[in-house]
Amino acid sequence: MADSGAGQPRGAALRPDVALQEAFEGSYRKLVVQLYGVIGDFAEAEDVVQEAFVRAAAAGRRFARADNREAWLRTVAINLYRSRWRKLRNFGRIRERLAVDPVDAPDLEDRVDVIAALRRLPDRQREVVALHHLADLAVDEIAEALGVPEGTVKSRLKRGRDALAADLSGEELDHV
Repeated sequence: MADSGAGQPRGAALRPDVALQEAFEGSYRKLVVQLYGVIGDFAEAEDVVQEAFVRAAAAGRRFARADNREAWLRTVAINLYRSRWRKLRNFGRIRERLAVDPVDAPDLEDRVDVIAALRRLPDRQREVVALHHLADLAVDEIAEALGVPEGTVKSRLKRGRDALAADLSGEELDHV
């Protein structure tokens, strides 16, 4: 079974090492691409996803029993990114100095313009747009993952889509 836990019955007796291996094989690459969309920095995306897997390994049976292991990992990775961002901000460092252009981003060559446009969005809009369109999460799932109301997600998604459309078509938006 290699479905990263989505179809595993709740509380199923799956060994933690098997659950982790299945989640890695089924979700690692997708999670890196999704987090790249959220963060805008491929190396940072890989780093937070790898750290999420380290935390999953440490969680052991708790991770193995998760209803949706990919969602568990995504939430941990997003929280790790937010924590890192706050630490950088609090120490007065500028995130752009640390950003590195992706060298070998898989399956993104045909989407470079979209990723560049995503990078220009405000962080909160970029998060919801990336989670909705790259991770295929519904509004309620994004709200839960980010800890915000659904209405906030809808508003950020609308503004982000409008800004992306304007950016990709070369127009200017005054209200974003």
